[in-house]
Amino acid sequence: MSWIEPFENGVTVNIRALPNADRNEISGIHGNALKVRVQSPPVDGKANKALIKFISKKTRISKSKITILRGLKGRDKTIAITTESPEAVKHALIG
Repeated sequence: MSWIEPFENGVTVNIRALPNADRNEISGIHGNALKVRVQSPPVDGKANKALIKFISKKTRISKSKITILRGLKGRDKTIAITTESPEAVKHALIG
């Protein structure tokens, strides 16, 4: 299983979220997940909001098209991104 998979109208991305980081960044692959560091603490959904905002900015896809499917309260998350160009999402996230 890869960290990014085709899904209905876009892709799903497995993420290993690391809150309370010095800066927002993608820091590689962790098993079958993209390792993403976010500055926000994991309190009251702040880290989830920061993660969606960061992924949105990185991929240039509206926040409304990014949804957390699994892992709202844990570090391991699966997000869905609605897009017509899955390859562009992959390229935007890891270059």
